[in-house]
Amino acid sequence: MNYLNNLLFDIYPYVALSIFLLGSLIRYDRDQYTWKADSSQLLRRGQLRLGSNLFHIGIIGLFFGHFAGLLTPKDLYHALGLSTENKQLLAMVAGGVMGSMAMIGVLLLLQRRLSDPRIRKTCTGMDIFILVWIFVTLTLGMLTIPFSAGHMDGSVMILLANWAQSIVTFQPGAAEYLATVSWAYKIHLLFGMTLFVLFPFTRLVHVWSGFGSVSYLFRPHQVVRKKTR
Repeated sequence: MNYLNNLLFDIYPYVALSIFLLGSLIRYDRDQYTWKADSSQLLRRGQLRLGSNLFHIGIIGLFFGHFAGLLTPKDLYHALGLSTENKQLLAMVAGGVMGSMAMIGVLLLLQRRLSDPRIRKTCTGMDIFILVWIFVTLTLGMLTIPFSAGHMDGSVMILLANWAQSIVTFQPGAAEYLATVSWAYKIHLLFGMTLFVLFPFTRLVHVWSGFGSVSYLFRPHQVVRKKTR
């Protein structure tokens, strides 16, 4: 059991991150024409705006919430006046709200893609699969909320944070922090890490383009002059 725990939570995170980064780079180098989200708005607008907005707002909120929650050192948020217990309560409430928004968004997008024959023909099997995978990952994350409510002292949250911080700082023995953590958290982590493995092989790669478009906000002003005779 210790061997499996070390394999999944000490080695697999680096495998997932390596595939995520190298796979994205290779796809961009070899298949730039597939580097897009393949919008189906022209085929049918119904549910797209609501589903897409709910999904993107929810998933972005969850990403930055997990990023800050897991990688912020305990001493830092204590110095800001936030106790471990209050941080856990904040994570449960914010995660529940953002997770619910993302789940509703995914369901709307799935229903739209599966119910409209024209849209269905524009989708690949991987398009449907990745939406289902995201939905299952979100569901598993929501299931951890009752487990968190059972120990409001923040002990498990500290273990999860120690594991994540050990991974990003390349500290050995990170999996030991998860040895006593409930199965609900572990399965959610496995699905979340596997999402990074699947990332380069799906339309999710357009997320990288979103980061690149930030430079648009800081572009030089375009001077337009009226042509005179």
